Amino acid sequence: MKSVIRLTVLAAALLLSACASSRNLDDSFADLSGNAELKSVLFSDRTHDYGDVDITLYEGRLLLTGTMPTEAGREKLIENAWKAENVKEVIDEVFIGDGTSMGQGFEDARIDNALRLKLMTDKDVVGSHYKIAVSGAVVYLLGVARSEAELDRALELARTVAGVEKVVSHVALPAPAKL
Repeated sequence: MKSVIRLTVLAAALLLSACASSRNLDDSFADLSGNAELKSVLFSDRTHDYGDVDITLYEGRLLLTGTMPTEAGREKLIENAWKAENVKEVIDEVFIGDGTSMGQGFEDARIDNALRLKLMTDKDVVGSHYKIAVSGAVVYLLGVARSEAELDRALELARTVAGVEKVVSHVALPAPAKL
């Protein structure tokens, strides 16, 4: 019963967040579907431990961050990533090494929350156009900026969060209007 309630609350929250952004519902649901499908694929693959990998999907662009213990595991992760429906691009930012320590995990979560707050409250940025992943104090941004100025502002906000060591942008800009 509790899991049904959690799923209902999660679905409602995701629907509300999809409605709050300028993305259409089809794109939002396609990302949700692809995300769930990929998690299912990774969960059923018992050949590698994907526990320290984060997946972030936005408009068919899949960002993989975190660590894998072996190169073979990273390669299998990328192979599995392409199995999910609605994945149009795989962005590999996974490092080979030991998993994230508990302390670093808490620090990454703090950075993530601080940046989300900045993006949502800044008048020059549409925060819902950005997805954030933080791994080892490195901030990864994924999304679509309205303009170069907005992207510059989002990057500035990310760089000014205490504890951030590096910011990596995978944010797309809109195509120029054709005349």
